[in-house]
Amino acid sequence: CGACVAACPNASAALFVGAKISQYTYLPQGQPERTLRATRMIERMDEEGFGNCSNHAECEAVCPKGISIMNIAKMRREYFKTIIR
Repeated sequence: CGACVAACPNASAALFVGAKISQYTYLPQGQPERTLRATRMIERMDEEGFGNCSNHAECEAVCPKGISIMNIAKMRREYFKTIIR
């Protein structure tokens, strides 16, 4: 919905992508594409400021689905797993 992006003091669209990547890791379908999907999503969002999270948690406060700021940390772990392989 973009509420997190609008609330983020870093103006980072990567927050939405982080939630998306994090949720995809729980799906049984698409596991073979998991690494490629995460890498492509991060590459697309890199120019928007991936990694600039300063932990204000404004995204968490406004999220209508209650997605936790911990999803951002999970996104970073997914990203680093993909670039290390």
